[in-house]
Amino acid sequence: MFENLVEILKNDPRKIVYTEGHDARILESAARLKKEGFLTPILVGNVDEVKAAAAKGGFDIDGLEILDPLTYEGMDAMVDEMVALRKGKMSAEDCRAALSKGNYFGTMLVKMGVADCLLGGATYSTADTVRPALQLVKTKKGAHLVSSCFIMIRGDETLAMGDCAINIDYQDTVDKEGNVTFTAAQKLAEVAIATAETAKVFGIDPKVAMLSYSTKGSGKGVNVDLVRNATEEAKKLAPELKLDGEMQF
Repeated sequence: MFENLVEILKNDPRKIVYTEGHDARILESAARLKKEGFLTPILVGNVDEVKAAAAKGGFDIDGLEILDPLTYEGMDAMVDEMVALRKGKMSAEDCRAALSKGNYFGTMLVKMGVADCLLGGATYSTADTVRPALQLVKTKKGAHLVSSCFIMIRGDETLAMGDCAINIDYQDTVDKEGNVTFTAAQKLAEVAIATAETAKVFGIDPKVAMLSYSTKGSGKGVNVDLVRNATEEAKKLAPELKLDGEMQF
């Protein structure tokens, strides 16, 4: 599966920004990418500290770009852009303080087109990794929420699992008048469809199972109802999708 992605990237090289450039695991990954040449790494951090960590670990990062938020020449323009994106929710001083941190700085590098994608979470929590993207990159047009997806390879079997990190407790969205504007079932259905779309990116022909502790009515409860209703919603939204549920895994 990944071999096909590597070939695609070799023909269309992209830049990936690492928000934790000092971390040994990140440096090992960046050194490998440098050697294999299908992605161009950008490391975020203090230049001397990143180079020292690489030398300590024996990782060859010579020639890789290292960007320090505290000395970045484009910081003023980045602050202005972030102020505009936050629409009055953060002052210029607040934005500058946030951008001194790798998670916000790296996200803005993607938003401003300096990098194409981002990898974080080696030392930042999931919340601290996702929050800047929610605030600055935001959801694609038409999407109501963000979800995560894990790709799991087990022998010849490849699974796309969603959502195991971001959306935990599905609740109806209610407006100020008390009207339900987006149901919990619709949210879960959207996550299922988004996960299937991610699977396609990785060359997987998605066959979607809506998981529960019940299979087709064998169990009862609020959570079973949620999955059952989400299954019906997903079938309406994406009738072409191979999808079934609820089922036990």
